[in-house]
Amino acid sequence: MRNTIIVILLVASAIVLINSFYTIDEREQVIITMFGKPVGDPVTKPGIRWKIPFVHHINRFPMNLLEWDGDKGQVPTKDKTFIWVDVFGRWRITDPLLFFEKVRDENGAHRKLDDIIDAAVRNLITSHNLIETVRNTDREMEVDEGEGAEFVDSSSTTIKVGRSNMCKAIQQQSQQKLKDFGIELVDVRFKRLNYVDDVLRKVYERMIAERRQIAEKYRSEGRGESSKIKGEKGKELERITSNAYRKAQVIKGKADAKATRIYAAAYNRDPEFYSFLKTMDLYKKSFDSSNTAILSTKNNDFLKYLKNYSPSK
Repeated sequence: MRNTIIVILLVASAIVLINSFYTIDEREQVIITMFGKPVGDPVTKPGIRWKIPFVHHINRFPMNLLEWDGDKGQVPTKDKTFIWVDVFGRWRITDPLLFFEKVRDENGAHRKLDDIIDAAVRNLITSHNLIETVRNTDREMEVDEGEGAEFVDSSSTTIKVGRSNMCKAIQQQSQQKLKDFGIELVDVRFKRLNYVDDVLRKVYERMIAERRQIAEKYRSEGRGESSKIKGEKGKELERITSNAYRKAQVIKGKADAKATRIYAAAYNRDPEFYSFLKTMDLYKKSFDSSNTAILSTKNNDFLKYLKNYSPSK
């Protein structure tokens, strides 16, 4: 009996001893509560700590960054364009005691983050035009079109705030309210922005119109280049034809000159024969069946070869 009591006391002592200590690693911070109420200051340094067994309760909270992912919602912009907005953020617990008193745990913190960040997102988006939410600057957008690139000015509106600054404004507005819960909102970003179905259809139609405009521009440039090539082709053809005609005329002139020299050399051997041929040729050109001429044979050199002509019998 005595041994049994000793064993029971040893086991009880071991249980009490085990429950009298707890450990903290470098990623945790602890709030000790007694009967549901915090006791003492938060414990943030890693190591082994002492507590009252079965009375003190250890509440552990992470010190590292935590993830918040908001629900996708439909929000109208200032220029009355409805878009789907999906936002995410990163946060940490900076005051574990205040955090425990206000929201108790991470589930409660997520509910507060949902309410506060969603309200800030709606406030910022409804206060600015769509282009402010989509873009950071008003620089020209480069659109790849096959072998080349075309710069397209997607909007004539000047960007005053931009997407990045809107994220910072959402973070600042939300942080002012979250600091009362011991929460630091480190970053907020748009995960996805998309048009609702009606607006999306109009955007696609606009994109198709822009692509058709670009295609027509390329066709126009192609037609201009085609006309330029045809003009150069015609000009080159005229140049070749002109050079060929000039060379032909030079060759023909040289040939005529050579023929004239040959004729002159031949006719100089018998001038009377040359005069006879030329006169016969002149007769052929001057008289035909439709002409009638009355000429005197007296002292007329034109008919000198006909004066003594008598038809053969």
